[in-house]
Amino acid sequence: MTELMLKYFRSKQQEVQSEEVYESQCPFCSMQCKMQLIKQKVVSRTTCKTVGVDNPTTQGRLCVKGMNAHQHAHHRDRIMTPLVKKEDQFVPISWDEAMEIIRTKFSNIQQEDGKDALSVYGSASLTNEEAYLLGKLARVGLKTKHIDYNGRLCMASAATGANQSFGVDRGFTNSLQEVPYTRCIILAGTNIAECQPTIMPYFEEAKENGAYIIAIDPRETATTDIADLHLQNKPGTDVTLAAALLKIIVEEGLIDKKFLEDRVNGFDTVAQQLETVDVDECADRTGIPKTQLYQAALTFGQEESGMVFTARGIEQQTDGTMAVRGFINLLLATGKIGKPYSGYGAITGQGNGQGAREHGQKADQLPGYRSIENIDDRSYISQVWGIEEEELPGKGVSAYEMFEEIDRGSITSMLIMCSNPVVSNPNAHFVKQSLEKLKFLVTVDLFLSETAQLADLVLPASSYLEDQGTMTNVEGRVTLREASHPLPGEVKHDWQIMSEIAKVMGEGDKFSYQSSEDIFEELRAATRGGRADYYGITYEKIRQEQGILWPCPTLTSNGTERLFEEKFAHSDGKALMSQLETQSAKRKVQLSAQFPLYLTTGRVMSHYLTGEQTRKSPSLAAREIESYMEIHPDTGEHYHVKDGMLVTITSPYGSIVVRSKWSTHIRKDTIFVPFHWGGEQNVNRLVADELDPLCRMPGFKVTAVHVEPAVNREEILLENSGALYQKK
Repeated sequence: MTELMLKYFRSKQQEVQSEEVYESQCPFCSMQCKMQLIKQKVVSRTTCKTVGVDNPTTQGRLCVKGMNAHQHAHHRDRIMTPLVKKEDQFVPISWDEAMEIIRTKFSNIQQEDGKDALSVYGSASLTNEEAYLLGKLARVGLKTKHIDYNGRLCMASAATGANQSFGVDRGFTNSLQEVPYTRCIILAGTNIAECQPTIMPYFEEAKENGAYIIAIDPRETATTDIADLHLQNKPGTDVTLAAALLKIIVEEGLIDKKFLEDRVNGFDTVAQQLETVDVDECADRTGIPKTQLYQAALTFGQEESGMVFTARGIEQQTDGTMAVRGFINLLLATGKIGKPYSGYGAITGQGNGQGAREHGQKADQLPGYRSIENIDDRSYISQVWGIEEEELPGKGVSAYEMFEEIDRGSITSMLIMCSNPVVSNPNAHFVKQSLEKLKFLVTVDLFLSETAQLADLVLPASSYLEDQGTMTNVEGRVTLREASHPLPGEVKHDWQIMSEIAKVMGEGDKFSYQSSEDIFEELRAATRGGRADYYGITYEKIRQEQGILWPCPTLTSNGTERLFEEKFAHSDGKALMSQLETQSAKRKVQLSAQFPLYLTTGRVMSHYLTGEQTRKSPSLAAREIESYMEIHPDTGEHYHVKDGMLVTITSPYGSIVVRSKWSTHIRKDTIFVPFHWGGEQNVNRLVADELDPLCRMPGFKVTAVHVEPAVNREEILLENSGALYQKK
């Protein structure tokens, strides 16, 4: 190295005047990668970078979102003080003023319209402590039955399917460390390469070890690229596909008879129903060649071990629960569950998608996966909370159904915690119109999202860098986000906001917490003896073990690596197989001359959920500045849609304008649009409001649509990219 270069590097080192390191976890997907934010003061400016930290789940890996997460937390548009809307403009006010507005408005509304006129809409991005506290706030602080959360739009099918089949829902029945050693893997409706990139090495190692990978997806993706067999089915045909695979496995004698006799109920009924299933008809209905159906079924059935992973592709449908149970049937029939290298995994979407659904944000749930309709569960939680069982409200309605209740006038106020339902819900126009009918809307958020802009009062949320608490990752591993970065401006922790709301509503004595650990200690007691038992988990133990897989019922336990080794969680210790409705036309999307194409939705690697955070990151926003429609070139030519052209997509529920992107990686009868943008690009404007009858999941993944060039407009403002595109 030359003397000149040495002088340069020495001068650069001398410029670094100070360095601060903050421990945290990625705020995005369910991998919950451990990270550090390193802030360096260099002369007159501060630079930031994020690096990965070793941990049992991701071994220090980060994806592009994690590496740039700090950019949104430090963004200039972040809300730093409470804001009240006056004459359609937001005006800063003090916390005392904000809390007095809440006290007055909430009290008056409940006096005029009843206690259940208040509602709470939560988030799967909250910590376990805050998810728990939000459920308690709704039922104890506000005394309303109306609480649900955005995880209903993400994990409801998987959770319901696992609960019905196994008796309990933990994301993975095995730890991720077993994946590389399984012999056959089915990836059903999951694009992990883009949605959970840091999980990919487990599957790549499995492939290197000789595992046979089967991917099910209407699109070719970076995930299907690693597969040995890609079943490119028509959207909405996953139940039929699962039934066909099971039919072949049974006919070919590949079932585990002893396992079925000893540990499973319902097989005889399912086998009888399978007699009506015709594999040729299934091949026609799914669009998958019969030879591929046999190849998939025989490979999975013959291998000594196997795993099935499902995600939103098969779950976000109006028969999503049945689809999940259909693929679980394959595991039960072949005995590939409760043993090494064999099991089920639901690829959780949101950061705390697992923990947030365990501790009371769902309309029908109490902490620890207890049921709000079970008298013993109600009595136990009432004792923990210091109230009489009769005071505990009953079951409310699901997330989307709360907006229907607003439209009917039975809900007249809502508190929204860290969510953006105007963009994320189906029939998005209706959701916006419903929120505009409220007498009083409060949002807690980092930014003035599309939803927050409709609010009467906005409270500033704390970011992942500042907000300590536990999260439960994709495996069911409870981790601790240390989050020691100081709060900016007048921002308060989310749990502090909830506690202050409870205080002004007269229930402050039940919310006298001084830290997130205080709340976790109460959560431990609330979950004790429940299906999701956290009692044996403490902050100290998490730090020592780098996370604990629940259930962990005692302080001497180190958690549970593999579920169902001896028995399932149903009262008789057996799993339950499910009959599948393959012939039913009800709730099925039908193509027509008016709407001749299937629309399916999903993520791109550089963005997350409604994009409210990732679009505040310059490094991420630059990767995908606008939404788009992926369409096969032959289909594009047929509908006069050129590559790069602005197009209008129309469904019976609305229309949007996005730019076309030709791709040979998608079926010719299907288009794909990501869901990270609002305004004219909000694909959920097109999605119907029909719900899965078992879990109330909307059918995001299958909509019948029409596409055409956007020729009727001279110019189109694509709101969220901030760019004005002229008509070509």
